Amino acid sequence: MTLIIYVVALLFFVAIGTPISFALLGCALALMIHLGMMDPQIVVQNMWDGANSFPLLAVPFFMLAGEFMNAGGMTKRIIRLAMAWVGQIKGGLGYVAVIAAVIMASLSGSAVADTAALAAILLPMMKSAGYNMPRSGGLIAGGGIIAPVIPPSIGMILLGVAGQVSIAKLFLAGIVPGILMGIAIMGTWYIVARKDDVAVEPKVPMRERIAETRRAFWALLLPVIIIGGLKTGFFTPTEAAVIAAWYSLFVGLFIYREISFKNLYPLFLAAAKTTAIVLFLVAAASVSAWLVTAVNIPQQLGDVLEPFMGNPTMLMVVLMLLGLVMGCVLDFTPNILIMTPVLIPIVTKAGIDPVYFGVVYILNQCLGLITPPVGAVLNVISTVGKMPMSKVVWGVLPFLLAETVVMFLLVFFPSIVLVPLHWMTAR
Repeated sequence: MTLIIYVVALLFFVAIGTPISFALLGCALALMIHLGMMDPQIVVQNMWDGANSFPLLAVPFFMLAGEFMNAGGMTKRIIRLAMAWVGQIKGGLGYVAVIAAVIMASLSGSAVADTAALAAILLPMMKSAGYNMPRSGGLIAGGGIIAPVIPPSIGMILLGVAGQVSIAKLFLAGIVPGILMGIAIMGTWYIVARKDDVAVEPKVPMRERIAETRRAFWALLLPVIIIGGLKTGFFTPTEAAVIAAWYSLFVGLFIYREISFKNLYPLFLAAAKTTAIVLFLVAAASVSAWLVTAVNIPQQLGDVLEPFMGNPTMLMVVLMLLGLVMGCVLDFTPNILIMTPVLIPIVTKAGIDPVYFGVVYILNQCLGLITPPVGAVLNVISTVGKMPMSKVVWGVLPFLLAETVVMFLLVFFPSIVLVPLHWMTAR
């Protein structure tokens, strides 16, 4: 009964348009009233404890790093680098979008920010070259959702905090799945766009390619520093966020010189606003997470899933299908915060590595970013590209299918995640 009340209350508040943070608080209060344990002090204490977490310090610093990267010219140079190397291939702007998306994913960790930056630069170019715009928008959307899978990932930080899973291991385990997503949508682009009559970019001389690579060197160095530092244990994910922020600020100020000191205030303000939204959401979800544990909802859901507990693969299939449904009705961050405390005890009991599950579940929830009706990344493409949502949805379908195949490939072959993880965490 408690599980039903929790779900019904949450869906009710979401359906009437309540902001998701307050919807989480509302369903928690409904459950407390039902249990006869209504106490404002419990609500306040759990909100404070939820946000008062050292690993969550990584969130504002990665937000700052993303602002500095976009304003400081890193994004622009990455796109120019990809243009120089693959722009002259037929359909080359599509390959540029995917390569740039993968590189940018290793810098920011935000699907919405990466998608907005790529769409603003590439969609006008693709339109003037005669590309199918809904399909082009769908490709950029499919590339944008790689960001939360490849480290550094804000989603992985939230999942690690909510589920008590190693964030460093999540980061390292996400590298191969993120690259596979890029390969999958690149292959899909080759299939769906090969017959299009589009203008081909002029071939860039090797000298200019090398020059563009040199210009992008400082942007490309950041993921090497972060991943190298995590693998060697030189710093923690939280410290990596601080390094990323300071590094991107230094590059923007003194190397690329596209940030001036007078520009810093609006960048700090934008990062602070986004951080406040995320951390208030974390605080609100912490009340629900405490209640979920107090009333033993994981055990109730575990009883429902009991027929699958003896078969980890089938359990993963069922949980991925559940996640896809949840992704259609709730946004990425609240889904991670709501479902992680419920699902981690279940998968651990079934003998599934929680790091492996976390990576696959992050990928699962990324798909929700490009599925209607919520689809935050779809909304970005629709707004930036000035296209109706219906056309964007149609354009993203082939890439959504390709990335769904990658997800189930990871479900049926866990070694794709676990073998590289064991290698990268070996000392």
